[in-house]
Amino acid sequence: MEKDLSYMHLALEEANAAAGRDEVPIGAVIVDPSSGEVIARAGNRTRELHDPSAHAEMLAIRQACEKAGAQRIPGLELYVTLEPCAMCAAAISFARISIVIIGAEDSKGGGVLHGGKFYEQPTCHHRPEVKSGVMMEDCADILRRFFKAKR
Repeated sequence: MEKDLSYMHLALEEANAAAGRDEVPIGAVIVDPSSGEVIARAGNRTRELHDPSAHAEMLAIRQACEKAGAQRIPGLELYVTLEPCAMCAAAISFARISIVIIGAEDSKGGGVLHGGKFYEQPTCHHRPEVKSGVMMEDCADILRRFFKAKR
């Protein structure tokens, strides 16, 4: 659990950096659990890159795959401050990430624990282990503050 807190703190740093860029504050970190090495880390950049797919998870997966020189990165863990959407859930599955650790759940846009529940679909070929609720309040609070400031 202490390991989870440490890596989720890094994901929150990425979320804070995203907020500083006026992006929705979501952060993701990909870790090799065997060495403890942080392989990739990213925050949302959809506005900056004019790219609706530039979610934190997608950017981190792209970095990790580039570093590995492969399209699949089995054995790695993804820490993300907000439940992944369906697009990100699919990319996580296609990348063969082993475990997804989620901060806050997303009842409106989530695609893992809510909505389409991507990993529960019979067409899903790889189902990562999913943990949720790690630093849930901190992860939800950054989003609440961001959107409250927008109103």
